[in-house]
Amino acid sequence: MPPIGMVEGKKPQIERMFDAIAPRYDLLNRVLSAGIDQKWRKKVIRLVLDAKPLHVLDVATGTGDLAIMAAQHGISSIIGVDIAEEMLAVGRRKVKSKGLDERVTLQTGDAEALPFNDGQFDAVMVAFGVRNFEDLDKGLSQIYRVLKTGGRLVVLEFSRPTAFPVKQGYAFYNKYVLPIIGRLISGDQAAYTYLPESIAAFPEGASFLEHMKKAGFSEVRDQRVTFGVASIYVGERK
Repeated sequence: MPPIGMVEGKKPQIERMFDAIAPRYDLLNRVLSAGIDQKWRKKVIRLVLDAKPLHVLDVATGTGDLAIMAAQHGISSIIGVDIAEEMLAVGRRKVKSKGLDERVTLQTGDAEALPFNDGQFDAVMVAFGVRNFEDLDKGLSQIYRVLKTGGRLVVLEFSRPTAFPVKQGYAFYNKYVLPIIGRLISGDQAAYTYLPESIAAFPEGASFLEHMKKAGFSEVRDQRVTFGVASIYVGERK
């Protein structure tokens, strides 16, 4: 696969890539993160719960991990959207197997053209999805639009450690180990070559907070977790 976005728009390539790895996506997440990604997601849920939401939107839901976790923590109405239908199909089977059909709905949807009314949601969450937006500012503006006044956005995204020796170990893992494990489990080397490339290109930290402010969010803040391997961003719609 050529570099994402070089031959055609980024979105169709992202959709095909995630559709291709959908059957093994959850296993890959657990293996590649040693299960730490679940701890990060729980931190996201706690921040969402602080907003006391009734209706929550999970953007770039993938196989629905975060949406399912939200339902298991008592949120009564969650809609998850993603452009990759095969990922959603896996997610729907998970939702059904856990008896959460009444709480969680997974549907096809584009983050940059969300099919919802203005102010429809009390909270929006995104886990490992914003770096895949073709137009980051447009996606954040759409999220702002569908949030109610007083609503909250919580974003979980990979970041790059800066402290020695974590920085060096992380770089080695991303360049050499991750693509090999990804290829062995998923059969798709391109997907796990794209992952470190997309992390390197993402405007993390203060830069991403500026994008959030540009979209209209206030009280923006971030928290680095696990030595800076990931970051959680929070913003409010006032």
